[in-house]
Amino acid sequence: MACASALTVLGLTACGSNPPAKSGSTDTAGTVASAGATGGSTTEAPVRIGLALGGGAAKGFAHIGVIKMLEANGFTPAVVSGTSAGSVVGAMYASGMNAFELQEKAVALDEAKIRDLQLSSGGLVLGQKLEDYVNEQVRNKPLNKLGKPFVSVATRLEDGERTVFSVGNTGQAVRASSSVPGVFQPVAIGKFHFVDGGITSPVPVDAARQLGADIVIAVDISNKARGTTPGNMLGALNQSIAIMGQKLGQAELARADVTIRPKVLDIGPADFSQRANAIVEGEKAAVAAMPEIRRRVAELQAKRAEAVQFAQRQADEARYQKCLSERSSMQKLSGMVGLDGACAKP
Repeated sequence: MACASALTVLGLTACGSNPPAKSGSTDTAGTVASAGATGGSTTEAPVRIGLALGGGAAKGFAHIGVIKMLEANGFTPAVVSGTSAGSVVGAMYASGMNAFELQEKAVALDEAKIRDLQLSSGGLVLGQKLEDYVNEQVRNKPLNKLGKPFVSVATRLEDGERTVFSVGNTGQAVRASSSVPGVFQPVAIGKFHFVDGGITSPVPVDAARQLGADIVIAVDISNKARGTTPGNMLGALNQSIAIMGQKLGQAELARADVTIRPKVLDIGPADFSQRANAIVEGEKAAVAAMPEIRRRVAELQAKRAEAVQFAQRQADEARYQKCLSERSSMQKLSGMVGLDGACAKP
């Protein structure tokens, strides 16, 4: 969906602008610098890494393991996008927490803090507790005031439009992104209602690119239809969403530079007891993807270094030609016999 067609409602706005990350070497600004200048000097050409975190309920703990390994290897993301469970982890990470702080939060998480059962025709879980929990963790900062650019992707229930939230109430945007139909009650924002972003964007690669990422690393933890019948209602709902978003998700994932797939398909959507295992699987999958990430970054750095060198050669040639055109008549005559050294060739 084009950015111009996104939604603006109740202070939660799609396609909002975000400040660019600072350039420099790999650090908390989330950039990877490259050398690319003549004469042995260094010119910064920062590579902005974007992290697209997909939905998958309890499988979302795997995102923490991926972030741990990215940071450990010097590839700290500059921008983050999230769908459903990915929006929960993404918002907390963008607020300023590092991977180890996220892991501490995951280990200490009490399900009762995020689950408020309420019988309703719209769903079994209200979702207000999840909203309050996220806002508490991000210190009540709105989306556009987090430590790094972050967007949360949801689906507008009235017409199925993909909606990218970039400003406003962080917890509410995450709640909207995480509202699995039939499980969570749809979230009312303005005159519209919103449900799980996984229906329209299972892994929000395009949203990360729109934030200015040069390289997008996608983390896919979505359910796959594997020829088996789910054993409960939540499993059936999750598989139904997976089937709906499977083709759309494949097309969007193809636009990622690197896709990481932790082996968490056997973890149930509500099985929080597997959180430690999910984190480990995220770590293992990220380590396996590291050579490809390094290759992609190195390729982009080389292209930028080549562009810097080409621009430098062009500038040197332009200065040389300008010098030639501005020589005096005597200098031009001297140049004809090879005696004029006023203009040094590049």
